[in-house]
Amino acid sequence: MEDGPDLPGASATLRRLRPDDAPAYRALMLQAYAEHPDAFTSSVAERAGVPLAWWAARLREGALATEIVLGALDQGLLLGVVGLRCNLIERTRHKALLFGMAVASGQRRLGLGRRLVEAACAEALARPGLRLLQLTVSEGNLPACRLYEACGFRPYGLEPMALLLDGQPIAKLHMWRPLAGAAGPAWEDRPGRTPAPELEPRSPR
Repeated sequence: MEDGPDLPGASATLRRLRPDDAPAYRALMLQAYAEHPDAFTSSVAERAGVPLAWWAARLREGALATEIVLGALDQGLLLGVVGLRCNLIERTRHKALLFGMAVASGQRRLGLGRRLVEAACAEALARPGLRLLQLTVSEGNLPACRLYEACGFRPYGLEPMALLLDGQPIAKLHMWRPLAGAAGPAWEDRPGRTPAPELEPRSPR
């Protein structure tokens, strides 16, 4: 499926979320936790009880913030998000974690996920000292694995029983990609990009 001017999200703009985006951010993430409980460490019940101030604190502004969240917005509606968490510990400051990737129902398969991941990678490149990105994805989530592989991530390990969902174990695939060169976040305010071709699911290796 290709983006077109008549499709919701086709003209979405990417930007860093601010504390005043907290209500929309919370609503989108609670929807994601409810629809895909096997994809997230936190449950919808846990996060629903967290005060709005917690969500706003995650979106606090400033160049030195250790967490940032990027959002895809179209006509004021938040359609997708992804987070980037940096380390403060001296010997791990060269690594950052991609977290909280979510795209609203009805807005998937339009290329927003690819744009968000690329945006996070560009943001990481703009941060001095970062040399690699890491993420985890639930084993068997083929669309997500294919998306991350298309963005340069590669698996390096499988964590068995990373989560227990209703008593059933879920393994997490750990992935990483190196950061090379130095470039600013050229992704911002770029509506209407053509998404990557859809990736055909294949059996886990």
